[in-house]
Amino acid sequence: MSETYSQPRVAGGEFAILCIGGYLLSIAYGVTFLIPMLVGQRGGDEAMAGLIISAATVSTVILVILSGHIGDMLGSARAVALSALFLAASGLGFALVSSAGLGLIVMGFVLGIGWGTFYTLGPILVAAIIEPERRVKFFALLSGSMMSGIGTGPIIGRVATAMELPVESAFVFAAVASLIGGALYLWLHQRLIDSDKIVPHVSRISLRATREVVASHAIYSIVMVGIGGAIFGGLSSFQTSYAAYYGFDYSLFFIGFMVAAILCRMLLAGYVVRKDPFFSLLVLTSLTLISIILFMTVTNSPLAYLAAAAVLGVGYGLTYSVINGLAANEAPEGRMPQSLLLFSLAYFVGVFGFPLVAGNLIVSSGIEAMLSMVLALAVVNSAIVVFRTLHRMATKGARV
Repeated sequence: MSETYSQPRVAGGEFAILCIGGYLLSIAYGVTFLIPMLVGQRGGDEAMAGLIISAATVSTVILVILSGHIGDMLGSARAVALSALFLAASGLGFALVSSAGLGLIVMGFVLGIGWGTFYTLGPILVAAIIEPERRVKFFALLSGSMMSGIGTGPIIGRVATAMELPVESAFVFAAVASLIGGALYLWLHQRLIDSDKIVPHVSRISLRATREVVASHAIYSIVMVGIGGAIFGGLSSFQTSYAAYYGFDYSLFFIGFMVAAILCRMLLAGYVVRKDPFFSLLVLTSLTLISIILFMTVTNSPLAYLAAAAVLGVGYGLTYSVINGLAANEAPEGRMPQSLLLFSLAYFVGVFGFPLVAGNLIVSSGIEAMLSMVLALAVVNSAIVVFRTLHRMATKGARV
C-alpha cells in the first residue's frame, strides 16, 4: 500500500497518537544509555559497550535505505508498528542475555532495525501532513515527544537501581512500552484510512534522488546532523562512565538535558524558526560548544554538571529542530522525503557509529580524550554554520 497525506491541518487526535506512540517507542533507545553499566556488570568495558551500540549502525543504514520502500508497501504508520516488535525484542534480549559478547551485539543489531524504521518514518509522516511553513514546529513537537522517551529510559534505570531492582528491569519496561507504542501506531493507521487521508505517494530512495539531494543545500543540514548525532551519542552513551569517573549521579545529566531539550522544542522552536536560521544556528552551535567545555573543565560541582547538561539540551535540541526543517525545505523539488531519509541516515551513522570510537578512546586514553574528540566535532559544526553565513553575505553583496 503506497501512501501520502493531504496538506490540510492534521487532526489533533491523530497527531497526539503519533506523539504518544513516539514517546513510548523512544524509551527503547533511551535505555541503551545504560548499556555501559549493563556490560560492566557482565565483565565487559566501554570498548565492548561501544561495539554493542555501534552494531546498530549496520542495521540502521540498511533500514533507512529500505524504510521508504517499506512505508510505501505497508503504510508508514503500520511500518512503524512493525518496528515496535524489533524494539521490544531488543529490550528483552538486553535483559536476558547473560554475557557481554556476541549475544548483546546481535541485540544491538536488532535495536537498529526497529529504531531506524521508526525514527526515519516518523518525520516523514509529519512532513506529509503538514504544510512547509508549519513543519519545523511540528517536527519540534514530535522530536520533543521522542526526546522525552529517550530521557525517560536511563531515568527508569536509575529509579530501578534505587529500588534495588536489577538494571535489566529497565530494558523489560522498555520492551512493554514498545509494544504499547506499536499498538497506537496501528490505531493511527486505521484512523488515517477511515478519514480517507491515504493516497498514492512514493518516498523510496534511489541513486538519482540521492545525487540530487547531495547536490542541494540540504547536504549541509545532513552533514550537521551526522556530526550532532556523534556528539549526542558520545556524551549520552558513556554518561554513566563519565559520572562514575567524576563522582556524579548520571541521572542529573539526563534530567537536565531532557527537561531543557523538551522545553526548548515545545516552547521556543516556533519562535526560533521565525528568525534567521543561520543566526539561530550560530547561537545554538555556540551553546553546544560551551556545554562541552563545561563538561571538560567544571568537574567538581553537581550543579555545574546539571547546568552543562541543560545547556547541551538547549544547543543540541534546537539545532536539531532547525536543521531538520532546513533539510526538508532546502531539498530539491519533489525530493523532500528522500532528503529526510538521508538526514536520518546521517544521524544514525553519527549516533550509533561514534560510540565505537568513543568507547575505545575511553579504554585507551581516558574519558578526557573522548571529550576532546567531541569538542572537535562541535567546532566543525560551528565552522559549517559560519561558512554558510559568510557565503550568504558574500552572495548578497555580489548581487548588490
